[in-house]
Amino acid sequence: MKPFDIVIVGGGGAGLYAAMEAMKTNPALNIAVLSKVYPNRSHTSAAQGGANAALGNKAKDDTVEMHIFDTIKGSDYLADQDAVDVLCSEAPKIIRELENMGTPWSRMEDNTIAQRPFGGAGRPRCCYCSDKTGHTILQTLYEQCLKKGVIFFNEYFALNLSVSGSRSKGLIAMNMKSGKVEAFPAKTVILATGGYAKMYWNRSSNAAGNTGDGQAIAYRAGIPMKDMEFVQFHPTGLRKSGLLVTEGARGEGGYLVNKDGERFMARYAKEKMELGPRDLVSRSIETEILQGRGFDSPAGTYVHLDLTHLGADLIKSRLPQIREMAMNFEGVDPIEEPIPVKPTAHYSMGGIDTDNQTRTVMEGVYAAGECACVSVHGANRLGGNSLLDILVFGRIAGRTAAEEAGKFTPGRITEAELAEQFDEIRGGMQASGRYERYGELREELGHTLALNVGIFRESSLLQKGIADLAELKDRFKKVRISDSSDVFNTNLMQVLELKNMLDLAETVAAGAYARQESRGSHTRIDFPVRDDVNWHKHTLATLVKGNVTLGEKPVTMGRYELQERTY
Repeated sequence: MKPFDIVIVGGGGAGLYAAMEAMKTNPALNIAVLSKVYPNRSHTSAAQGGANAALGNKAKDDTVEMHIFDTIKGSDYLADQDAVDVLCSEAPKIIRELENMGTPWSRMEDNTIAQRPFGGAGRPRCCYCSDKTGHTILQTLYEQCLKKGVIFFNEYFALNLSVSGSRSKGLIAMNMKSGKVEAFPAKTVILATGGYAKMYWNRSSNAAGNTGDGQAIAYRAGIPMKDMEFVQFHPTGLRKSGLLVTEGARGEGGYLVNKDGERFMARYAKEKMELGPRDLVSRSIETEILQGRGFDSPAGTYVHLDLTHLGADLIKSRLPQIREMAMNFEGVDPIEEPIPVKPTAHYSMGGIDTDNQTRTVMEGVYAAGECACVSVHGANRLGGNSLLDILVFGRIAGRTAAEEAGKFTPGRITEAELAEQFDEIRGGMQASGRYERYGELREELGHTLALNVGIFRESSLLQKGIADLAELKDRFKKVRISDSSDVFNTNLMQVLELKNMLDLAETVAAGAYARQESRGSHTRIDFPVRDDVNWHKHTLATLVKGNVTLGEKPVTMGRYELQERTY
């Protein structure tokens, strides 16, 4: 295959914005986007609530500086302040650029872009398209990429970076339609593959494909993972499925209620109530459940999200998708009765370590969006900042790669490399004797993470989780791929995804065990306070001789000093 200037892995918001910006920066570049699914089915489409920007439409006194402070405070002071400055300063430009492309933002009565309150924000600054914001942005970006001539390779599964010394030669991927392993030689590679929270299985809001493929590829190539212990549980997942109920439901005025009829958030966040930051609200719901104030059901214990007082007109106009999901998956109409909810694994603050221009330690490799950690979210992401993150840093990644592609020459990916990769991924088809089944390993992975590396963590639980993961990785060596076909071999793809999740799960558990403090989404029962003396730093996880090796990196401070985080 002819070498590309840029190969982008991932067709979500970050990948598409990167492709569009790269083409804008240099239209002569040869750019390819590889995606495991069709781009307009990427997980960005599941982002319901909106994107933050200090436009000052709803709150006239809102400023970029307020947005910066809210983000740093929300991160429990673990975010790099220079990166946060970039995120928040670029936000108004991004929203207006999307508007000029045709994104159908919801409007206020004066026809300016509508903004709603979101958790942890001092002003209502979340711009939204009803409750389908990610979906509408994704369609807009995909249209622009098609218009600009970006080449798409849909239904390709990324397998590995091809590496020579300290730089990448390109990418090796499997064509899911044929089962063939193919080479994508490239001057530069942008990883934009999304998060890894689906490793929590039945307690996750993520799409089935959010298995950390990009992070695992980078990790196995020797690129460090940063702050992997910080996994955000969204407060309001549907009781049975874990599907997301947007924070916008609380932003519009929804109440959280326990079985005693109390709006219990008054106990935990007197001022912000239901609009406290996500880590605080999730812990509050979990505490109510653990202390016996939740509702019992065969599908688990839960609390109520009550929207009934908002009225039919508001729910139908601003939360139509939430109503549809509640009716289809829980059998309740939120106009008439409350929605059963409980916390669900939702977002990964950690990821591939990058600088503010999305560069990794490997020459020619960049990362953006949820798969990366720049770090703008620190220990806890504020709602409305994830869509913003993929847009701001997706654009930066595209521009940086386009400007720097000329420095590199694409390496040659040999037939021997492809043959070796093919043999490796097909090895399980010849498994004989006593072998392991994918389904059992997958279920056990989700179970041990939820039980031992969940919202509340403790030394003995984490040790159990680490031991379980080591055993699962050992058993994975004997996994059997029962489907021997080439065309859309979903069993093979599931096994490859499981391999990625097992590698990343080890970094999450190792980081959580090492970090002896409670900060943001990481709550240690045995170390209940934030320890700025010993733990105000990033963790770095690197794969060395098959094992997780932990290092550290200082947090970039700025004008905001450490202080107590209260709401």
